[in-house]
Amino acid sequence: MGFGDLKSPSGLKVLNEFLADKSYIEGYVPSQADVVVFDALSSPPSAELFHALRWYNHIKSYQKEKASLPGVKKPLGKYGPADVADCTAESKDDDGDDDIDLFGSDDEEESAAAKKLKEERVAQYEAKKSKKPALIAKSSILLDVKPWDDETDMAKLEACVRTIQMDGLLWGSSKLVPVGYGIKKLQIQCVVEDDKVGVDQLEELITAFEDLVQSMDVAAFNKI
Repeated sequence: MGFGDLKSPSGLKVLNEFLADKSYIEGYVPSQADVVVFDALSSPPSAELFHALRWYNHIKSYQKEKASLPGVKKPLGKYGPADVADCTAESKDDDGDDDIDLFGSDDEEESAAAKKLKEERVAQYEAKKSKKPALIAKSSILLDVKPWDDETDMAKLEACVRTIQMDGLLWGSSKLVPVGYGIKKLQIQCVVEDDKVGVDQLEELITAFEDLVQSMDVAAFNKI
């Protein structure tokens, strides 16, 4: 049995005729028989040998599953037409020695291409990351500002609080909340940049209006 010399046009012609009514070298699924014959080829069959070329391209698509295909490898001379002897030079045997590993070369090329693609994507990510503005830590703070008594002008008190302006501070909505005995406290919202404005700093500035403000407390504090 055999295909003659599979590294010659005559051997490829025998293979083409053998595959004219077959999908695989043995059986009805890809197997180690196909791997043995595939590895014996030094190049793809020509377009004229369309049966062999069809088989070659199909088996090549299994390169990643090469080792897991069913069957046991036999010498190349155990496959092919019964009336043709194998004379392929340096044919692949059970030891797996072969000067040309068509599967392996594709794996190496694919691995190199995948590595290059990964490096390009990492470089693109790093470039994009470097252009992205740094995240600014901010907090939303709800302040309770208490007056001395019920005779304190709360509109004036709020106006004084809002005169406090600094980089990283933004005043928001406000309201008066009853605390008892006719006294109301000012509850006012603000957003601050953590690196620029602190609660202690706000307390110091607000309580500086000592004729109007008795004390300042933090009613709520949330990171944004």
